[in-house]
Amino acid sequence: MKATKIIHHNESRIRVDFPYNGETAMQLKQIPNARWSKTMRAWHIPYTKEAFAQLKSMFPDVEYEKSADTAPNIILTPQTKINIQELRQTTNSNNPTNHKTTKSNDTDIVIEIYPRTIFIKLPKNETDIQFIRSFKYAKWLKEQYLWSIPNFDRNLALLKSYFTGRKVHLVEHTIDIQPSNPTTENTNPQPTFTKDDLLVINHSNRLLKLHFSYNMELSQQLKQIPYCSWNSSLRCWEIPYSEKFLIEIKQIAEQFKLNFTYEEEQKQKIQPRKSKFDIKNYRTCPVSYTDKLKELRYSQNTLAVYTDLFEEFINYYEDYAIDDITETMIVDYLRYLVNVRKISTSYQNQSINAIKFYYERVMRGSRKVYTIDRPREEKYLPEVLSEEEVAKIINATENLKHKAILMTIYSAGLRIGEAINLKIKDIDSQRMQIRVEQAKGKKDRYTLLGVKTLEILRKYFLQYKPKIWIFEGINGEQYSSSSIKSILRTSINKTTIKKHVTVHTLRHSFATHLLESGTDLRYIQSLLGHENSKTTEIYTHITTKGFEQIKSPLDKLELK
Repeated sequence: MKATKIIHHNESRIRVDFPYNGETAMQLKQIPNARWSKTMRAWHIPYTKEAFAQLKSMFPDVEYEKSADTAPNIILTPQTKINIQELRQTTNSNNPTNHKTTKSNDTDIVIEIYPRTIFIKLPKNETDIQFIRSFKYAKWLKEQYLWSIPNFDRNLALLKSYFTGRKVHLVEHTIDIQPSNPTTENTNPQPTFTKDDLLVINHSNRLLKLHFSYNMELSQQLKQIPYCSWNSSLRCWEIPYSEKFLIEIKQIAEQFKLNFTYEEEQKQKIQPRKSKFDIKNYRTCPVSYTDKLKELRYSQNTLAVYTDLFEEFINYYEDYAIDDITETMIVDYLRYLVNVRKISTSYQNQSINAIKFYYERVMRGSRKVYTIDRPREEKYLPEVLSEEEVAKIINATENLKHKAILMTIYSAGLRIGEAINLKIKDIDSQRMQIRVEQAKGKKDRYTLLGVKTLEILRKYFLQYKPKIWIFEGINGEQYSSSSIKSILRTSINKTTIKKHVTVHTLRHSFATHLLESGTDLRYIQSLLGHENSKTTEIYTHITTKGFEQIKSPLDKLELK
């Protein structure tokens, strides 16, 4: 256990660091005014003799380190403001790290003040770093090797107070850096609408964003729609995209006599990761990592995803040995993924899992990595094809093998990996079933073998004569997932379908069409191999069967 003096919210405190232990945390809670800091991810107690004595009595082995604020007293020396021409010369394309007007060495602290942002460059010191991280929206800028915090409220005053008595170079800039600089805060422009409008923005056929003037009754009615949630940053209601929900929202707009306005918005593109060919000394995943994955019998797909994501992580810190990467650096990397690369929540969660696997399973480390915050999972409804659209895709597929692949996936509700792994022995034509072995979650299950699917498979067998796998490549190897994706893409291009369709869309369509034909949800759950019934219940929010028969209660009223 280690105790360190810190400044937290402009107050002297004692930070207490120790490997995660529930009993230790319960003991610390007995110290008056002991608190847990989400920002620092550590416990801290009052900076008093009484609190420290109590800590010492509970934990005699505690080590106390003096903080950096006991450094020699040197007066804070603010510099004069510089003009616009000097700023352009010193910033060099908006890079705040070129301090041509500031003479400093590696032991100095440099604070550059812009109208909206403050940049801090300082020697590595854990206490100082924790203080900087206590500011809201504090960011570590890897390229410039400095910290940035917003210049608002009392942030500047707190910095000056904290660093009083330290050798600090203070530079005030009279103009702001360009908005295109990645260190500035991005603002979300609000769409324009009037008090008589209900504006619905379709975000890439995945999310509906609803904008309207404050209306309590309208909000309460929207809350009845499944997965409806309030986005405080965008100040709008969000509902997963569905034609069913879109019709319902339009009816609500009519009920409240609002102009229903519909717009489409393209999803922001994810910034690609740095290519391995652009990294001078690219590091591959440690052998111990892949060996542990194989030892625990993780699937081949999980092995490929985890190793790929972990390689991206260790090459982000290419100048550091893997075991020298700290928890703070891990958090900074995850913030980089979200704020710079704009990755999805699923990508973020997979990255966390890949990193945690190394430090907890391979290195058998403590649970300190568990403190990484997980994002809230986005609620999206899957894209679904109509029965007519599925027929168009299959009819547009001319090659016999290609048609057999797509028909088998749709008629049995298979994942792409399950279709690839099908063997000849898995087809039971007597019972009209397909056996799916060791699918997701290492579970076996039986699913449907359609009559028309059996007919096309028999024709395919006679012509291609596969040996082991149902769908084999030219040399008898397993068919590749990329080839199946290419088949589907080619067939869709021959139709007029504009939806975003993947191979997995056929599986979603299979489940939805079964539900619309009256199949019990429990049977659908079994056919899909879902462990949790809530996963299958998502299809009840997609189907439009019978929805057209529902009439708004307003239509029954006799209005003048």
